[in-house]
Amino acid sequence: MPKPHLALVAALLIALGISQFSSSFDPYFLDVLIGIGINIILAVSLNLVNGYTGQFSLGHAGFMSVGAYFSAAVSLFIAPQFLSGASGTPLQQGGLFVTALLTGGLCAAFAGLLVGVPSLRLKGDYLALVTLGFGEIIRVFFQNVEKFGGALGLNGIPAYTSIFWVIAFVALTIFVVTCLVNSTYGRGFLATHDDEIASEAVGLDTTRYKIVAFVIGAFFAGIAGGLYGHFKLTITPTGFDFTKSIEIVVMVILGGMGNTLGVVLAAVLLTLLPELLRPIAEYRMIIYSLLLIVLMLVRPQGLFNFQRSPAKKSSSP
Repeated sequence: MPKPHLALVAALLIALGISQFSSSFDPYFLDVLIGIGINIILAVSLNLVNGYTGQFSLGHAGFMSVGAYFSAAVSLFIAPQFLSGASGTPLQQGGLFVTALLTGGLCAAFAGLLVGVPSLRLKGDYLALVTLGFGEIIRVFFQNVEKFGGALGLNGIPAYTSIFWVIAFVALTIFVVTCLVNSTYGRGFLATHDDEIASEAVGLDTTRYKIVAFVIGAFFAGIAGGLYGHFKLTITPTGFDFTKSIEIVVMVILGGMGNTLGVVLAAVLLTLLPELLRPIAEYRMIIYSLLLIVLMLVRPQGLFNFQRSPAKKSSSP
């Protein structure tokens, strides 16, 4: 069995083992741990777009919100019809939860396709502006549709998210992105990132590669949104605003563009840092922002990117 597959199986077994003792965890510790897992899924999926494919998306929170709202809608409005009793059996809950997550992920992927097809012919700042606008459109849409709770959001979402599901989907996200990038097809993402003009010159359809990366990234952002909604039990449009997208982008940049391990470590660090600064709550966000600025200045290539850049060839006389 290849190493990535072994790692995935091992991660699932670890998740199963940890879930057996999760009831004894401190609620605050469990909250932080699940927050770390959700942020890892968001950062790794965005890294496929921004890091490996070389695009610059600022709409990841929008895809997260699509997944959160549609998965919550399945759990609130559709799932109760299939439950035996008030809450159903654990097997029923697990099956319905996976169905809700996949529904949210697929709806987010469809939204990624809708925004990707017309906009991914753009580059750089223009693409960032389009994806930023899309994220705001999605937020305003959910804010004004009463079926989704309007400005008050959705409440009473079933508490299906557990440490097992979070670790399992973290492992699955890393597995899919790693295998995809290291595959023969995935080399097209790297070629698009390195030199889009040269890639098109040798026959690669760079627009297709960008759309595929966008759709896959949006799918896993939707999964993260579903996990978030079924853990917090309430979601509002303000929870998926421009600030959330920037937070995810910072994780990717700080971890090192195109460096999955670095992005994972950055997601862990940037989730823990606000919690570690909680004793000085009045200065927490100021210190947090200053630390980010210092880290960006000291390590512009990424705090956890230790790959050496190729040495410049010296010109011989």
